[in-house]
Amino acid sequence: MLCALGAAVCFGTATVLQAVAARAASVQEGRGGEAGVLLRALRQWRYLAGLALDGLGFVLQVVALRSLPLYAVSAALASSLAVTAVVAARLLRVRLRRGEWAAVGVVCAGLAMLGLASGTEGDRAGSDALRFAMLGVAVGVLAVGLAGGLLPERGRGLVLGLAAGFGFGVVEVAVRLIDSVAVAELVVNPATYALLLGGGAAFLALTSALQRGSVTVATAAMVIGETIGPAVVGVVWLGDRTREGLAWLAVLGFVVAVAGALALARFGEAPAETPTARPVESR
Repeated sequence: MLCALGAAVCFGTATVLQAVAARAASVQEGRGGEAGVLLRALRQWRYLAGLALDGLGFVLQVVALRSLPLYAVSAALASSLAVTAVVAARLLRVRLRRGEWAAVGVVCAGLAMLGLASGTEGDRAGSDALRFAMLGVAVGVLAVGLAGGLLPERGRGLVLGLAAGFGFGVVEVAVRLIDSVAVAELVVNPATYALLLGGGAAFLALTSALQRGSVTVATAAMVIGETIGPAVVGVVWLGDRTREGLAWLAVLGFVVAVAGALALARFGEAPAETPTARPVESR
C-alpha cells in the first residue's frame, strides 16, 4: 500500500512540476511552436524532475500491483488528484475552496479504509482469453484516441476521458497478467502488448480530451474508467479478495476514495495560476 501511495505522490507532484516548467517555457522568447516550448521545458530542472517522478511512480505502481488487489491500487492512483491539488496550492498559489480541502480529507479517509480492509492479491493467473481481451480493449482505446477530432463536440471529453481511463486500467490489469519477465515469455504474452499499447493509447486519448473538451469532465470520466474496470476484473477474474469480514469496509473505502477524487477532477490538468498569484520563477 505504501508503494501505491508513493506512486500517487509521484504522479501528482510530477503533474505540477511539469506544468510550472511548461508555463515558464511558454513565456520565454523563442521559436518552434509547441516543439520549441517542449525543448525549452526540457532544459528546466522542474520538468526533468517531473519526468523522473513519473518513472519512479510507474515502478512503484508495478510493485504495488504485484502485491495488492487491483481495486486498492486503482483507488490509490486516483488519489494523485489530491496530491496535485495540494502541491498546486503550494507551488502555483492556487486557492483551494473549502470543499476541495474536504475532498482531500475524504480521499485520505477512503484510502485508510482500503488499507485496513485489503487482502493480498488474487491467486488466479488469468486466462489467455483475458489477455487477448485486454489487448482488444487497448486497440479500441487507440481507435477512439485517433478519432478524437472526429467525435461530436458534445460529449467528446466524456468519451475520450473514459477511453483514457480504460487504457490506464488495461495497464494495471496487464501487469498482473505478466507472469515472467523473461524475454522469451514476454514476446509471446499478449498482455505485454496490451500494456504497451494501452499506456500509449491512454496518453493519446487523455491529451486529446484535455485539448478538445472540459478538463473536469474528461478527468472525472478517466477516474471512473481506471478504477471501476480494473476492480471488477480483479475481483471476478483474478480472485482479489478482502480481509475476512471486511468486504463492506473495502467497498465503502473504494467508493469514498473515488468520490473524493471526482470532486477534485478539475486538477486533472494542473490549474492555472490565480490572477493575484505571484509569478513562478524558473531557474
